[in-house]
Amino acid sequence: MRRFASVITTAALLALISTVVVRAQSPQPTPVRTLTGLVQGVAENGLIVYRGIPFATPPVGNLRWRPPQPAEKWEGVRQTTKFAPDPIQGAGTGPDMSEDCLYLNVWTPAKTADEHLPILVWIYGGGFNGGGTRWDTGEKLATKGVVFVSITYRVGQIGFLAHPELSAESDQHVSGNYGLLDQIAALQWVQKNIGAFGGDPAKVTIFGESAGGISVSMLCASPLAKGLFRGAISQSGGSFGPSRQTVYPGENMKPLHEAEKTGEAYAKAAGVASIAELRKLSPDKLPQGREVGWGWPNIDGGLIPDDQYKLYEKGRYNDVNVIVGYNSDEAAYLFSAATPEQHIAGVKTRYGKFADSLLKAYPVSSDRVDRSARNLNRDAAFGW
Repeated sequence: MRRFASVITTAALLALISTVVVRAQSPQPTPVRTLTGLVQGVAENGLIVYRGIPFATPPVGNLRWRPPQPAEKWEGVRQTTKFAPDPIQGAGTGPDMSEDCLYLNVWTPAKTADEHLPILVWIYGGGFNGGGTRWDTGEKLATKGVVFVSITYRVGQIGFLAHPELSAESDQHVSGNYGLLDQIAALQWVQKNIGAFGGDPAKVTIFGESAGGISVSMLCASPLAKGLFRGAISQSGGSFGPSRQTVYPGENMKPLHEAEKTGEAYAKAAGVASIAELRKLSPDKLPQGREVGWGWPNIDGGLIPDDQYKLYEKGRYNDVNVIVGYNSDEAAYLFSAATPEQHIAGVKTRYGKFADSLLKAYPVSSDRVDRSARNLNRDAAFGW
């Protein structure tokens, strides 16, 4: 009897070793068919992960500063096991940055295509001038039973340059907002393809933080995004400040004609006489930084039809479920007034006829600029 038990124990041990070996090797998942071709993911921690799926044609060469174009089809199986480059940003190019950046990533717990799981689509922040997807893993949320998608969009002046020549090229006579159009193209891809990954395109929630939260806010009011999602989560970012020539945190929007002036100054700083010449410059030769104007969306009358608070007053927005929030001491780093007098002068300059009411709501002490006064920056830049 003891000998028989020993045999059983040995067999169980061998089976356990065999199981460990099989799990360690993690056989490749079956490729998934999208509308543009088959993609091969990788099994990781109970999920299947797809990194670097193209949702648009690379926006390079003559496609720089144009709306995203549909991705081209490919033959065979495309290996989607590594992150694609982040968008060009900051002081130029980096080893993991490229204009060829319009890709998305998928983490799915689904074992079959007919599980119809809800979908979370992450839009990164970075002030519309930085960011990327390689740092934002979807593993923890996907293990909760959702399909997690992170999308890339163009940033900086590559993503948001407005210019009269670019507007003249457009059938809608608009320019800029290419980064937002990238987001919409990615969401359209989700609608058409996510079912193959076990997701339900009728259960999409978009969410983001900072510029990602502002993007969510803008997509909620854009007619071009209508029907692409049923829920929205905006973390530390909205877009309800009025457009203006002189911008402030929380009031960053310019009308198209003002944004075009910034674009003309940008082209001048690059030392070129036309958009055609500007398109020929390599990314590392393009002007970068605050001195030439940071990229930001503009009110173009189409994708962003008007000041967003006006759209909401008129009921012109995509009626979806929302969650909004921000951090208690957000924007403390934006505060620069050293004395109560400087603070009061700054409030009057920025808010004009509303200054007195705001100074009552956010009072400043006689001898110092305390927290209650600093909260105005937080609420205007992130809470509003």
